[in-house]
Amino acid sequence: MTLREDISFRSHYFDDPAAWRALARLLEEVFGIDVTLLDRLGGPDPTSVPFGWFDAAGACIANVTAFSLPLVVEGTEVRAAGLQSGAVRPDHRGQGLYRDVMKAALDYCDAEGFAAVALLTDTPGLYRRHGFEALAQHRFSGAAPSGGTARPTRRLDIALEADIALLRRLLEGRRPVSDRFAPRRQMEMFLFNAYLMPGLRLDLMDGDTVIAWQSAKDGGFELLDIVGARIPDLADILASLRIVPSRVLVHFAPDRLSWEGEALPDVEDLVLMLRAKSISRPARPFALPPMSAF
Repeated sequence: MTLREDISFRSHYFDDPAAWRALARLLEEVFGIDVTLLDRLGGPDPTSVPFGWFDAAGACIANVTAFSLPLVVEGTEVRAAGLQSGAVRPDHRGQGLYRDVMKAALDYCDAEGFAAVALLTDTPGLYRRHGFEALAQHRFSGAAPSGGTARPTRRLDIALEADIALLRRLLEGRRPVSDRFAPRRQMEMFLFNAYLMPGLRLDLMDGDTVIAWQSAKDGGFELLDIVGARIPDLADILASLRIVPSRVLVHFAPDRLSWEGEALPDVEDLVLMLRAKSISRPARPFALPPMSAF
């Protein structure tokens, strides 16, 4: 890394409120997202380690943040990391700053012994030079199953502290939603994504499982995630929600739902990329649940 007189490099700075706010301003400027919403939801992921360049006035001008992202891949536990909050202020691009913070983040992940590093991006070419490869994702579409058993449900409100506390407890002890590819823990991003999705519905089923879903414009049912120590059958979910949809679209591999759908290639702009040498890639169609997007 080249030392520069007019800017300074920092890492592990989330305990500095001014630096955290400076990163938030950078991300709002580049992406239009206010990450200070996390402060209302319990704070950023405590495993996060940011790497950033700051100017003399204290503005964050480039950043990448690494965090722990334990995964299940084809039934195997993988100690993985994720990278997020990668950004450079427009007036500081082309100076090698992003290359610096990426190298620092990847060196950290290697030193910590992470077996894989994942990220989401709309510019995959930028990361192939760092050893990342794109993974094809799918969504799963099919007819709604019938004959399920109805369980009691209650609608949760992401604006209520009691419901946030319940979600945090269930997220901490969740079962991965799929055996093919799924996070074992992704609490903060689930809560953050839930806050940002006005059409999202969170229903507590049987007192111990949260169903994250939304209605499609054509009368379909879209299942985004399931949080709990067990994964109920899709038929039981629909019976509990008391809906008979025209079709079902599941945004993760449905191997634990007692239901099969047609795997459709993902058409979203964001590409899931993985940097790993010693672990197998998913052998069957899969998707990262939208509630875990980072």
